[in-house]
Amino acid sequence: MDYTVVWFKRDLRVHDHAPLAHAAAHGPVLCLYVLEPSLWAQPDSALQHYQFLRESLRDLAQQLRDCGARLELAVGEVPEVLARLHALQPFARLVSHEETGNGATYARDRAVARWCRQQGVVWQEWPQHGVVRRLPSRAHWHRLWQAHMQAPSLPAPASLQPVSLPWRDTWPTPEAVGLGDAHDPPLRQRGGRTLGLQVLHDFLHERGAWYRGGISSPLTAPTACSRLSPYLALGSLGMREVVQATQRQQVLLQSQNTPQAARLRQGLAAFMSRMHWHCHFIQKLESEPALEWRNLHRCYDGLREGAWTPAHFNALQTGQTGWPMVDACVAMLRETGWVNFRMRAMLVSVAAYPLWLHWRPVGLWLAQQFLDYEPGIHWSQMQMQAGTTGINTTRVYNPVKQAQDHDPRGVFVRRWLPALRRVPDAWMFEPWRMPPDVQARCGVRVGQDIAVPLVDLASATKAAKARVHALRAQEPVRAAKAAIVEKHGSRRGTNLRNRNSRKAPAPLQRCLDL
Repeated sequence: MDYTVVWFKRDLRVHDHAPLAHAAAHGPVLCLYVLEPSLWAQPDSALQHYQFLRESLRDLAQQLRDCGARLELAVGEVPEVLARLHALQPFARLVSHEETGNGATYARDRAVARWCRQQGVVWQEWPQHGVVRRLPSRAHWHRLWQAHMQAPSLPAPASLQPVSLPWRDTWPTPEAVGLGDAHDPPLRQRGGRTLGLQVLHDFLHERGAWYRGGISSPLTAPTACSRLSPYLALGSLGMREVVQATQRQQVLLQSQNTPQAARLRQGLAAFMSRMHWHCHFIQKLESEPALEWRNLHRCYDGLREGAWTPAHFNALQTGQTGWPMVDACVAMLRETGWVNFRMRAMLVSVAAYPLWLHWRPVGLWLAQQFLDYEPGIHWSQMQMQAGTTGINTTRVYNPVKQAQDHDPRGVFVRRWLPALRRVPDAWMFEPWRMPPDVQARCGVRVGQDIAVPLVDLASATKAAKARVHALRAQEPVRAAKAAIVEKHGSRRGTNLRNRNSRKAPAPLQRCLDL
């Protein structure tokens, strides 16, 4: 039988799916998802990712049934699954989207490529986002991104000629893949394209009005942010689809003269200005896979590696740093699997500077906490915030100031830290300074009911910044910067600054509060 295997990975949809459309035009198709035990053994995987994936696959299965096909599930490592399928039911074509994932998926894809070459199977891949494989230079990257996003979206196939897998596998329990004791946030978003489309519609028609000015505070961000990131991470929604849907809504709003429409126009314009940063950061990992585990600027090797303090890391993980805004964000993550981008940056900043923790273990822990974990974005941002890219301005977020700026009445902190609900406003963000008589009146004992910071914030941050800046000042470090800028630096911001005398917003501030 002459048929094509469509390998679904992080592209769990039938709309704007180039591999599926190509396969449908060439005859019978076998729609395959492989549940890979080795990937779920990786230290960046989590039970919430596993459950969200299962929910998304159920939705994909329904989409394929609507097209007359069936989603086939195989459990195992992809090269072995393909070899078994090829032996029982030979095929000559494998199609899929390109994937910029973690090191394990990169190694997996190389193994699949070797198997295909050995068996004479043609494996064709299509780009899914605006990420360019084998990109020689960043010089024209933004133009390529725009061209991809403006290309016509592909409709779902009207009908498919299905081919079945010659065996049946069942979905493994979390225990079977080593996730039985893991935590699944009870208030996390649920998976699937159907829910993703609802979130997109709600944002484009209503919530987007609060996007501009609402995405920084953890009080307003849960509704002001688009909340599309987990659906984009698994490909239940395509980036091009979201970009074009936003543009269509912007056109419709141009003819509406109400205050709500004006506010929504402003919000969607701000949202669109951030969209290309999604792919900009994934491109970094595509061009430099070692970014996941190694300093982008190699002169920073050894900066923090030898100074690991387990007590600091444990306090961060358990929400016992003593800084209320930090601990409240950790509590929110445990319950929802999400906090807004500014609070994520603050968490990494606190870990990297006053707690002086290396970004890699912190990044693995946060990868498990974030439902919308996207490796390319995640590891690029971890290194940016830790100051090891060598090309970005040092950004240090003071957790006390962040609380004062974005939760001035302590509403967010009190919600997630019940022990602080009785603390007076005057001591809310520095409760360790409360005099004994105040502690007695509000019934909160510092050091027992609430943690005492492990380090003095001001002095520890000052010392950490001094270490980073001293290294940056060294001539070899400065000399190596140019090559990193050429390979990974954004040209868009440079062009904007050349055309406009006003300083462009810092990329860290304007990316990924999607």
